[in-house]
Amino acid sequence: MGKQTLMFKSDIFIDSTATVVGPKEGQGPLKGTFDKSYDDLYCGEATWELAERKLMSEAIDLCLQKANKKNSEIDFFLGGDLLNQNITASYVAREKEIPFFGLFNACSTSMEAVTLGAVLLEAGFADHVVAAVSSHFATAERQFRFPTEFGGQKPETSMYTVTGSGAAYLSRKKSKIRIETATVGKVIDLGITSPFNMGAAMAPAAADTIKTHLNDLKRSPSDYDAIVTGDLSRIGTPILKSLLSEQGIDIAKVHQDCGVLIFSTDQHVFSGGSGCACSAVVTFNHLFGEMKRGALRRILVVATGALLNPLMIQQNESIPCIAHGVSFECVE
Repeated sequence: MGKQTLMFKSDIFIDSTATVVGPKEGQGPLKGTFDKSYDDLYCGEATWELAERKLMSEAIDLCLQKANKKNSEIDFFLGGDLLNQNITASYVAREKEIPFFGLFNACSTSMEAVTLGAVLLEAGFADHVVAAVSSHFATAERQFRFPTEFGGQKPETSMYTVTGSGAAYLSRKKSKIRIETATVGKVIDLGITSPFNMGAAMAPAAADTIKTHLNDLKRSPSDYDAIVTGDLSRIGTPILKSLLSEQGIDIAKVHQDCGVLIFSTDQHVFSGGSGCACSAVVTFNHLFGEMKRGALRRILVVATGALLNPLMIQQNESIPCIAHGVSFECVE
C-alpha cells in the first residue's frame, strides 16, 4: 500500500506475549501488567550484561509456556538489543537453539521484529515465529554514555533506558490480536548531535512514519483508538505533535508514548523511558491487555530508534533515526 506500507492478506496473530522488567519498571504506573519483575538491576546475576540476557531468556520462556510451545517447534527467532553485535540476543539464541535473525534498529527493533516475523508468516516461510527484544539501564549507560560509577550529571532532556524484555509469539492461530499492517520507516536525520536529547532526534522519524502510514492507507488519526510512539518521552512528544500539525495531522486525542506511560514523574527518570524494551514491554502486556478487554479496538504502534554509536558521537556526527509502525486490531 503506497511506497512503505505492507497490508497483510493472511490472518497473522499475536498468539501470546510475555514481559520481564527491572525494579523501576516494576514499581511504575504499569506495575501489575508485567509477567515478572526484579528488585535490583543485577537480577541475581554477576554482571548487568548477564542480567539483561536473563531478562530476554525468561521473557521467551514465559511467552512460549503461555502458547504451550517448545523451542524446537519455533521456526525462527527474531531478536535484538542495544549492545555491540547484539550480544544479548545472540547469546540467548545460542541457548534456545532456534534459527536466528539478529536485528538492530535501536529502540525501534520491537516493531521491526514483529514486521519481519509477519512477513515470514505471510510468505509461507514460517508457521511459528518468536520476536523478542531487550534493554538494560546499566548496560546501555556503560556503552553509550558514562558508566554509572562515573556519577556524571545529565540534562533534563535525557532519557532513562528501560530495563526489561518483551517477547511475542506470532502464528496463524486465531487470537484476539491481529497484525493488520506495517509501515517500514526511512532513516531521518535533522542534525541533532547530543546523545542526551534522543526525544528531539527521534521525533522527525516518528512524524514521517505516521504521516506515510496514514497517507498510504488513506486513513486519519480517528481511525485509531491509539497512536502510540515508542520512546519520545516528554521532550519528543510535543515536537512530534507540532511536526504533524504543520502537515495538517492532529493526533493529540489519540496519542500515547510508551516512554511516558512506563514511569511516573516522581521516579527521577528525566524526560522518560527509552530503550528496545520500552515499546515492547508497554505494548505486549499493557496495550494488548487493553485491546483484549475491549478498551482499544485498533492501535498503531510506532517504535522509534536512534541509530548511533559512541564513536560517531565522539566524531561529532549527527544522529540518524528511524521509526517502524505496526497496526494491530482486536478481533472477535
